[in-house]
Amino acid sequence: MSGKLRLGVNIDHVATVRNARGSAYPDPVRAAKIAEEAGADGITAHLREDRRHISDADIEGLMAVLTTPLNFEMAATDEMQKIALRHRPHAVCIVPEKREERTTEGGLEVAREENRLAHFIAPLREAGCRVSIFIAADARQIEAAHRIGAQVIELHTGAYCDFHAEGHFAERDAELKRLREMAAYGHSLGLEVHAGHGLTYETVQPVAAFPEVMELNIGHFIIGEAIFRGLAPAIREMRRLMDEARA
Repeated sequence: MSGKLRLGVNIDHVATVRNARGSAYPDPVRAAKIAEEAGADGITAHLREDRRHISDADIEGLMAVLTTPLNFEMAATDEMQKIALRHRPHAVCIVPEKREERTTEGGLEVAREENRLAHFIAPLREAGCRVSIFIAADARQIEAAHRIGAQVIELHTGAYCDFHAEGHFAERDAELKRLREMAAYGHSLGLEVHAGHGLTYETVQPVAAFPEVMELNIGHFIIGEAIFRGLAPAIREMRRLMDEARA
């Protein structure tokens, strides 16, 4: 556990705004380049099965121009596996996905699908992709992620952020304690630990302070904040808060 806490900027919702009008702008690839220049250590993009935001062409564009790693979020489907194997991004993060949800709700159920997921991720690892599993802060899921051969777990911080936003501070603090304990547990198993979902300027620092967490992936809040202060300043402020918490 050493070195700078990495920031992965998720550019999905630049594509959401573009797709609202069916136009060519704003361009998520341009946003990714601005994010790199502003201090992002990587770019995250979720190619959903219904293509509601990021498109196949966006992934092509990102792979062509990025100088930082691409973290390719995807459901555990044959179609997505083929796309990942074609592009071979630095990392693939396996996430749960339901058509009717607005955004990713909760972590992946690894323990119940252990055999299927082990076979699913094996070719991705063989292709040189770092495999990450997006899961709740739950020991059973962390152990299953470890057994199937994932190198990385990303802990779902959504419940912690929701409790904070709703003013349920006892529940927020209990969820933060759970996240802290499970970050340490995942690290003890030899997994690299990341975290993300719903993090804001108000909620990022307690999670950034966990010494076992190596990377935070943050998107929706940064893109929203960019409307008011610009994308690069929004990213630089998140970077500052993360560095301050880590110091």
